[in-house]
Amino acid sequence: MASTVTGAPRLPAPTARRGETATNTLPLQVGFVTTFLLVVVVLPIAAVISKSTGNGWSGFWEVVSSPQAVAALKLTLVISTLAVLTTAVFGTVIAWVLVRDEFRGKSVVNAIIDLPFALPTIVAGLVIMALYGPRTPLDVTIGSFHFDADVTFTRGAIYVALLFVTLPFVVRTVQPVLIELDQELEDAAKSLGAGSFTTFRRIVLPGILPGILSGVAMAFARAVGEIGAIVLIAGNLPFKTEVASIHLFYRIEQDPEGSAAIAVVLLVISFSVLLGIGALRWLVTRHERG
Repeated sequence: MASTVTGAPRLPAPTARRGETATNTLPLQVGFVTTFLLVVVVLPIAAVISKSTGNGWSGFWEVVSSPQAVAALKLTLVISTLAVLTTAVFGTVIAWVLVRDEFRGKSVVNAIIDLPFALPTIVAGLVIMALYGPRTPLDVTIGSFHFDADVTFTRGAIYVALLFVTLPFVVRTVQPVLIELDQELEDAAKSLGAGSFTTFRRIVLPGILPGILSGVAMAFARAVGEIGAIVLIAGNLPFKTEVASIHLFYRIEQDPEGSAAIAVVLLVISFSVLLGIGALRWLVTRHERG
């Protein structure tokens, strides 16, 4: 009887050994993740930064402040911003329809949303050119009125291409948030006399705003560096339709240090936008953390 009583307290011992095993494997897991990120992300970025200063900081500044580079960067930022703002609005509307409405062909629409993810970017450029290129099927002539959808070699072509490649980001980040959103709050607001717009603005929008911001951040980073969908349809005319990524591409063979300098500027812009939107998301969701 005495041996039975003294042996009972030893039962929790296996739990302690499991905790000790988990603690021992933690450094290995952290080391693996750190090594992977170092090799795949950090070292390539460090190499580009080092390459960009191959001609010294004066050479770096001379490249990024040249009139052609400045024009390309300005065009990139303006068109990317316009495209992403458009995507934020229409991507949210599409996500709402896909989550809240039931209709025939819904699965097909869901698959179409992911097409820009699946297509190689150069194929996306060909797809856009098929509809909005010189041989566009959208060509109508009625009397003296003529309309065609040919936007090649214009800034409108860049805008259309960026819309195509950035649309899925906002849709796919807003969808899961809408699915998890408590509809009872909306019903309660409506029962108290709130209209549809007021309910959306006061109840729905604050809930989905973090998802919209996440999609906007990823879409903007994609738009700033996009090249495949643009190179065929934009014409790449300096000071007119040449974006920063194409300007960088054409400098690689003749001036690799200069192309690296442009790449660093794009990297800084994208990283700054990601940090800024991340800070905004933190402010928006601070009430959820208490």
